[in-house]
Amino acid sequence: MLQKLLACALLATLTACASYSPDKLDIDRSIQATSQNSRVEYVVLHYTSASNEASLKILSERNVSSHYLVTDEPRPHVYLLVDESRRAWHAGVSAWYGRTDLNSASIGIEIVNAGFENNTWAPYNPTQMRTVAALLKDIIKRHQIKAFNVVGHSDIAPQRKIDPGPLFPWEALARQGIGRWYDPELARSHELEFSRTGLPDIAWIQRELQRVGYTVPASNKLDKATRNVIAAFQMHYRPESYTGQPDAQTLGILKALP
Repeated sequence: MLQKLLACALLATLTACASYSPDKLDIDRSIQATSQNSRVEYVVLHYTSASNEASLKILSERNVSSHYLVTDEPRPHVYLLVDESRRAWHAGVSAWYGRTDLNSASIGIEIVNAGFENNTWAPYNPTQMRTVAALLKDIIKRHQIKAFNVVGHSDIAPQRKIDPGPLFPWEALARQGIGRWYDPELARSHELEFSRTGLPDIAWIQRELQRVGYTVPASNKLDKATRNVIAAFQMHYRPESYTGQPDAQTLGILKALP
């Protein structure tokens, strides 16, 4: 009996040796390192400026894509068009806190909305926004995304993009714990201070915009590029007026923004 067992063991060993080939991968995934995190650091929100059908066709068949598409149907449909582990082509030339190539580290969400049409901004469907909020909460929780890295396309590309526009409900989302917002009382205090003492110089404004993530020239001039960044900031945090001109209210919010 013992001889039979030894013979079987020897045969098993020989069989294993005979089947082994170093050019055939046998990867052991039984142990995972504790020192790791998600590659996803940002969520970028867009509007499509197209209908449900056109948006789906464009984002699935053309030279542009996003991870998610949220329709504006009575019961919004959420499409996963690109797996979160892969790079969608949605951000383009962009930067946030000095980081470029945001496609490599972000999740893009396209929201079906007409955008700016016939000199009018299209409102967002409240039901659609509830779905977007649920999607954002899930993504933020799974990837541990920081509040200040939940951004609009216009925040990361203010020289060429205006979406998701001034009607996007940033403040309402912030009340649900999604994204960054400011302390209204602190912002009002700074606003009164600037109204009393005068506005800071352009160099200060440019430094503060850089502090909160925006890419802006360090020109000490209110040039077109700087006005575009101020307008993007206003669309996000003071959407009632987004002229790109600095004023006490805008700068009060900017100074109060964490």
